[in-house]
Amino acid sequence: MSGGKQQTGPRVVTFGCRLNAYESELIRGAGESAGADENTIVMNTCAVTAEAVRQARQAIRRARRENPDARIIVTGCAAQTEPGTFASMAEVDLVIGNAEKADPIRYAADFGTETSEKIFVNDIMSVRETAGHMVGSDEATLIDGLKDRARAFVQVQNGCDHRCTFCIIPYGRGPSRSVPGGVVVEQISRLVENGYAEVVLTGVDLTSYGDDLPGTPNLGRLIRDILRHVPELQRLRISSIDSIEADDLLMDAIATETRLMPHLHLSLQAGDDLILKRMKRRHLRADAIRFCEEARRLRPDMVFGADLIAGFPTETEEHFQRSLDIVSECGLTHLHVFPFSPREGTPAARMPQLDRAIIKERAARLREAGDAAFLRHLEQRVGAAAQILVERPGIGRTEQFTEARLADDAALPGAIVPAVLSGHDGRMFIAETQAAA
Repeated sequence: MSGGKQQTGPRVVTFGCRLNAYESELIRGAGESAGADENTIVMNTCAVTAEAVRQARQAIRRARRENPDARIIVTGCAAQTEPGTFASMAEVDLVIGNAEKADPIRYAADFGTETSEKIFVNDIMSVRETAGHMVGSDEATLIDGLKDRARAFVQVQNGCDHRCTFCIIPYGRGPSRSVPGGVVVEQISRLVENGYAEVVLTGVDLTSYGDDLPGTPNLGRLIRDILRHVPELQRLRISSIDSIEADDLLMDAIATETRLMPHLHLSLQAGDDLILKRMKRRHLRADAIRFCEEARRLRPDMVFGADLIAGFPTETEEHFQRSLDIVSECGLTHLHVFPFSPREGTPAARMPQLDRAIIKERAARLREAGDAAFLRHLEQRVGAAAQILVERPGIGRTEQFTEARLADDAALPGAIVPAVLSGHDGRMFIAETQAAA
């Protein structure tokens, strides 16, 4: 897996989540099949915060300055929710919606040239089919586009039916729809045959998986089927989940499936019940703590990441303190901290807003708590054995998704090497490789 053919097709710049990163590979493949080359630049945007949109606009301007003759296409969640914002930019040639971004036709040289229209964005809320077309039915696109990566990402779900008051994503991704389990198993089998040792299941709202499929299979059943039908798969990960929707089969897999990695990223957002209700979340503080305690009881080596928002409208210092406290009460290790950013069109944008200085200060305090928790994790694991998936020469990740620097950089990316975590530098483990048993 260290080789692979030279990357061709359009240049794709990715913003935001792992799902976007995966879909960027499909975009690159679609563009290549349409004959687009590196003179086509595709911005695959994120809409989760106003800052994400600002960064995308900034990158577009920079791309135009550096590539005056390039064709610049904007797609992704921000293009879906704010097509006019990007179409109004002189630097942009086309704006393509999320439902269309894997369609090769959109990247053909003559697409959109018949008229002066820049925007090709359909109503994402009308999309009802499963997301199978985003899985990558073209095996060459799927495999070659990911060839230089240590792990493969597999999209099993898209969209969201919930309406958290702060979130614009459902309007960028549309309703929840799932990829049939048989299609997922088939794809993972191909990936394993092509040398991947680790696969990550991705989606917008993973724990809603299967609600739209015949028989309403759940995420736990999908995981069980993958591990049963692809016995050669060495490691399976799941990306961000909503812990309140964790099903019994998922909990059973946590307890019994050693190939399911002991790292869960939780969509918590806050630690205070009143703020959680105003966010229109589906869990309370006690639910989050109880889930973490139970998952750790079932799998003692389990670690948790979490998304937390600082400075949500009406948040008092007392409310915020409960979010700080939940870092230790849930035993969180990897924090993603988001300073609250009002998104036009969401209920939270119409709520009484906090001063930006307060939001910034609270986000900094949350990050400090996260840094301290991560340092404790590093210190507690020193001396432990680990199986490290090499990502690039000399650098890999443990089962708990913590980065590690290997003293021996001979292993190729994609290999899993046994090691002892002999120390850390405050950012990652120092690992001594061991001879395989």
